[in-house]
Order: sequence, then structure tokens, then C-alpha cells
Amino acid sequence: MNYFAYGSNMSFRRLQQRVPQLRRLDTAILPRYRLCFHKVGQDGSAKCDAFYTGVSDDALHGVLYHIEQEGKQALDRIEGLGAGYEVQEVALQTAALGGVSALTYVATRIDASLQPFGWYKRHVLVGAREACLPAAYIDAIEAHPHQDDHDTHRHQLESAIHL
Repeated sequence: MNYFAYGSNMSFRRLQQRVPQLRRLDTAILPRYRLCFHKVGQDGSAKCDAFYTGVSDDALHGVLYHIEQEGKQALDRIEGLGAGYEVQEVALQTAALGGVSALTYVATRIDASLQPFGWYKRHVLVGAREACLPAAYIDAIEAHPHQDDHDTHRHQLESAIHL
């Protein structure tokens, strides 16, 4: 199945830890959506959301992957399907493949006052840079405020992914 990653799962290493059998297909754009850091994470911080705006100038950039059904089941558990995210089929635009459909996760619980942890934002930035997303898009992610994670063990585990 095709899976559209737009947040921390854009990072190949991060996603490969979660779903070992995957193949990167292309970068992709989801029109009329924008990236928001407002999904309520299970750890109390903000996570990414594919937020539908309906505005023709808005575009959510990300990475299109192919994953097997077992990988989808693993992602459903990890992403908290039914407890913060729902799966949605979306129509993407890619340079190599043209128009293609994929599944992605869309937040059901949002709180705009939350901030992501620094390590989480780093996952998103690493993935955006790996995918060579537009510089202005990466700059906007980089400029987004974040907070420190006081759980030092979790911070170390998450930070070690990109060493």
C-alpha cells in the first residue's frame, strides 16, 4: 500500500525502525492541506497533523512510501489509530508518478497551544532534508517553537536514531 508521511515518519531511519519492510517511492504534495504541530500526543506534546484548509495555495509536502499490510498494522498501533489519528485516503501529486492515492494519518484530537519536543521536531527536519523539500518549507519547520522533553531517557532514545 502507499503511505504518505509528512511528519516524523518522513525520516527514513525513524520509519524503518517502526516498519522494517518499506520502500521510498517519491516526494509528494498534498494540495489544500498544511502542516500543523497541534495533534495531541500521548506524551502530552504536539505532533504533526495534515490539516485540511481548502485553500488552493496551501500544500503539505511529504514522502510517499510503499509498505506492506503488516507495516500498516504496526503504524496503526504506533500512531494511535482511533486515539488521536484516523486514516484517510488522499490524492497526492508527485514528480515521478504524477497523481497517486495513498493513506495517511489525520489528527482527531488537536490543541494549538501545545508544542512539539525538540527531538520530535528534529525527526521532522531530518526527514524534510532527506527528501530535499523546498528550503522555505524546511525553514518554516525549523522556525516552529518547541519544548524540552524532561524525560531524559526518551530524549536520548529518540535522539540516538539519527547518530
